Amino acid sequence: MNILVVDDEQLIREVIKEYLILEGYHVLEAVDGEDAVKVFQREKVDLVIMDIMMPKMDGYQACKEIKKIKNVPFIMLSARSEEYDKLIGFDLGIDDYVTKPFSPKEIVARVKAILKRTNGKEERYVFAGLTIDDKAHEVYVDDKEIILTPKEYDLLKYLVMNKNIALSRDNLLSAVWGYAFYGDDRTVDTHIKTLRNSLGKYRDLVKTVRGVGYKFEYKEKN
Repeated sequence: MNILVVDDEQLIREVIKEYLILEGYHVLEAVDGEDAVKVFQREKVDLVIMDIMMPKMDGYQACKEIKKIKNVPFIMLSARSEEYDKLIGFDLGIDDYVTKPFSPKEIVARVKAILKRTNGKEERYVFAGLTIDDKAHEVYVDDKEIILTPKEYDLLKYLVMNKNIALSRDNLLSAVWGYAFYGDDRTVDTHIKTLRNSLGKYRDLVKTVRGVGYKFEYKEKN
């Protein structure tokens, strides 16, 4: 896997690079946004770790330019933690946002999680009579297509990808909506309710985990 690390501070690049190499990744470097776009154009890149505040071209603009070439996973780095900054990044389609100072081990953990999620995708999930065709972005109940809103689909898919794992509301908010709603659990609960209604006879696959949140529970039959 090739990881592109973009930061105008050499020390930060070197620290991240050292930890990624220890985990077996090949690391490419760029010193600013313009340099990052040039590296991306000539090299195969599987994931980008990029600072926001850089000379010549900032991280937001570089992200836009790179995603015009290919939609790869992004982790944004910033010394600022304002919600506004995060919203801009998530609107651009970034996968994660890390505030400086950070732990290099945390960066590595996030890289692993994102690559596992993006590269380990199945295109079709089947649970008895419930089918999720991720390539077509379609869901079927007993071979009849049901119409979900984009957020309901994303919620169902995230639950399915974490099958039999209890997920907190905060986890779901962060993963599906992209940022925290500051404790507004009703957002998740409302979407779970409408999702269950759409699933009909398979609504019970989405379980409530008391005191935690929800999980998609399905046991394979022997």
